[in-house]
Amino acid sequence: MSSPAERYAAARRKAAQAAQFPALDEFALELGFDLDDFQREACQSLERGSGVLVCAPTGAGKTVVGEFAVHLALRGRPDDPAPDVDATTPPARRKCFYTTPIKALSNQKYHDLVARYGAEQVGLLTGDNAINGDAPVVVMTTEVLRNMLYAGSSTLQGLAYVVMDEVHYLADRFRGGVWEEVIIHLPASVTLVSLSATVSNAEEFADWLVTVRGETAVVVSEHRPVPLWQHMLVGKRMFDLFHDADAARKHDVHPELLRYTRETARRLELGEGRSAGPGAGRRGPRWRGPLRPDIVDRLDREGLLPAILFIFSRAGCAAAVQQCLAAGLRLTSAEERAEIRRVVESRVTAIPGEDLSVLGYWEWLDGLERGLAAHHAGMLPVFKEVVEELFVRGLVKAVFATETLALGINMPARCVVLERLVKYNGEAHVDLTPGEYTQLTGRAGRRGIDVEGHAVVVWSPETDPRHVAGLASTRTYPLRSSFRPSYNMAVNLVGTVGAEPARALLESSFAQFQADRSVVGLARQVQRNTETIEAYGAEAACHHGDFDEYFALRVAIADREKAIARQGQTQRKAAAVASLERLRVGDVIRVPSGRRAGLAVVLDPATGGFGEPRPLVLTQDRWAGRVSPGDFTTPAEVLARIRVPKHFNHRSPGARRDLAAEVSGTGLDRHAGRRGGRSRQATGEDHQITQLRSELRHHPCHACPEREDHARWAERRRRLERDTEELRERVSGRTGSLARTFDRIVALLTERGYLARDGAVTDAGRMLGRIWTEADLLVAECLRRGVWNGLSPAELAAAVSVVVFEARRDVDERASLPRGPVADAVDETLKLWGEIEADEAARGLTATREPDLGFAWPVYRWARGEALAKVLGSGHEIDGEMPAGDFVRWARQVVDLLGQIADSGGATTELRSTARQAIAAVNRGVLAYHTSA
Repeated sequence: MSSPAERYAAARRKAAQAAQFPALDEFALELGFDLDDFQREACQSLERGSGVLVCAPTGAGKTVVGEFAVHLALRGRPDDPAPDVDATTPPARRKCFYTTPIKALSNQKYHDLVARYGAEQVGLLTGDNAINGDAPVVVMTTEVLRNMLYAGSSTLQGLAYVVMDEVHYLADRFRGGVWEEVIIHLPASVTLVSLSATVSNAEEFADWLVTVRGETAVVVSEHRPVPLWQHMLVGKRMFDLFHDADAARKHDVHPELLRYTRETARRLELGEGRSAGPGAGRRGPRWRGPLRPDIVDRLDREGLLPAILFIFSRAGCAAAVQQCLAAGLRLTSAEERAEIRRVVESRVTAIPGEDLSVLGYWEWLDGLERGLAAHHAGMLPVFKEVVEELFVRGLVKAVFATETLALGINMPARCVVLERLVKYNGEAHVDLTPGEYTQLTGRAGRRGIDVEGHAVVVWSPETDPRHVAGLASTRTYPLRSSFRPSYNMAVNLVGTVGAEPARALLESSFAQFQADRSVVGLARQVQRNTETIEAYGAEAACHHGDFDEYFALRVAIADREKAIARQGQTQRKAAAVASLERLRVGDVIRVPSGRRAGLAVVLDPATGGFGEPRPLVLTQDRWAGRVSPGDFTTPAEVLARIRVPKHFNHRSPGARRDLAAEVSGTGLDRHAGRRGGRSRQATGEDHQITQLRSELRHHPCHACPEREDHARWAERRRRLERDTEELRERVSGRTGSLARTFDRIVALLTERGYLARDGAVTDAGRMLGRIWTEADLLVAECLRRGVWNGLSPAELAAAVSVVVFEARRDVDERASLPRGPVADAVDETLKLWGEIEADEAARGLTATREPDLGFAWPVYRWARGEALAKVLGSGHEIDGEMPAGDFVRWARQVVDLLGQIADSGGATTELRSTARQAIAAVNRGVLAYHTSA
């Protein structure tokens, strides 16, 4: 109990704070809970008129600061009414925009604010929805605000606050640049509230915000409101990762966990090579971790549900639910099952029954009623939304999710399980970073519900507990800018402020700020290297003569030998390319090396395309796919010819079997004898090398007994000189690097007629400035050249899909296209892309991504009104059918681009009309539901 004096002093302090920060006092009274210190500090800075950057862990409650900005805007201007104004007149209201990175977050925040302030005060603007856009508080995706700023929208009038939720998204390599564009272009009168996950360079980011936005307070909190306990599950035993909080700070793994995992690993090693009884393989016992149903059952028994179990694979998430169902798991009561069915049925009423069957609705509902669900990007959006709602309400107890859930909406759990510490990033399998680990495990522990959260890592022989301890204890999550100028950005900047001011704006980006700071460290390294080079030079000195001159001869000989070897490789590759270009349908060739080595027949010669020839072949092992010059160490030689049926379908196993039998029936040897030796030119002595070796032998230093010691020092110096020169180039390249890229983009746009020679934006440039897609210049060129004119609505949807779609994984063979106008339009698009890519390569610019044909058939069939089952089956996927969630996402992007074409001043009246018809044709069934949801 505090004394009366202490209580009196506390009351005085509280009264003083209320007098100094009246708006915060009002806001805090409405909340119904006490503010944390970091929340109070940030809100006080905001009421003082300062911008603020808040960095805090997931679930710490940083959105309260954003909601206080909403409160300030609705409260009106802090100034008292003028003497001649009626004191009862409410102060003029200001606007607050609340931006989020994804539509799901925008929708959730919109509903939260409507529940608090009423529907008339709050609006929503996303790519799908426009509700009450003139309201004083508008929730929107960041791209919508960016587009408003470039268009000079009247909606910006009266804007006082912008909340940028999840501002650490500016590190996203695909969309991150949008955040920087908004921060740079917002009027100086707007106060910026930036909410971020905990990052290790918050001060650096805040320093940049000060340079571009003025006074910005930085508030960092490492404190989790709900403590997080780390565990490892080894077989059937659960261990604490750390003995106590002190051990966690020192990264000291629990001794018992280390001992047990070492013993388990040793037993597995000793088991290798031993027989385990009749029929055993050559290898001994293989580690089998705990089964997924057993993990969920254990979490249930220990009171750790609801839980999110992260499995970094869509198929793995779906399989996990099926395994739990097969094991008979049931986590819900009869009342909960009835409520789950009621929620589900109310949300899917608009989806046709035949589509529900295709979407696996009944299996999905069975899992939900048992308290189990998957959550990943391949699911239909409405299915994901239902899972989210049921999980937040505590009706679904275990969700198997990919890492996209960690970046999505607010779905806290009592426990988080990581099945592996490796994930596929689209290109390769990579280890989780400390930042990713923190983000995933940050979901554990629900504020106001759980006393503590729990994170469980499932052990395997490849998992070192000390590595997990490092991930759990490290807070290195640096924010790295992904900002780079685009064609659309360039014409908008030039049109808004002019070419020279645009360059200055780019140089004020966070990307350039970080690049300039890094130059200081590089320059210091160059100085240190220079001093070391001088020391190496002294060690390499030889009293017999000029060792630098002698060493230069040795380097010249090595360089000449490498050049001769490269020349031979180039000639061999050129010969292989030429031989592949001459191939015709029915030619039987021998693939000399690689996985597809052996005889093959040509199905499609692939002539007349861009880049290297990649003929489609069928091997005698029945594999059909494209081969490249890299598969041929020698030129492809036509050994025989066989007849290929006119409409041969290489996807048909029976057709492949029959034709492969004909290839084998030629009697040709599968592996011809290797040709011996290299050519005389490759092995013969080169005159220049002979001359250099003669000079080397006659040099005075050649006779030095310490020659090789001198040479080692000289080699070290040469390598360090090369590294130092690279550092100097990096220093030069980073200084003003964005402005140089911008200049190259401007030059390309000027040459293509989007900008005039005097820097003015042309009509074509204004059209480009209203195209918001990754392939903006390619779309603009297609519109200017009339590539999409004369197409039907379904054909137009298919033709434009190639510039927005991107397959999740590379597929060897090119996707097929609807014949006729669609194929012609896509061929024209590919030619334009080739021209643009050549221009970009000549100027050293990042190439526009090659069009991807994999979505043309699905969207074409859908726009023609075909059934969902047939549409999903026509996707060009490695794993069979296209997932419904992927179909909806890409179809939405096609609709978005069609909408831009419909509103484009660069499109003909007929094309704009067709685009509107195509939108109507695509927006049906699951798409129509998603649009209205």
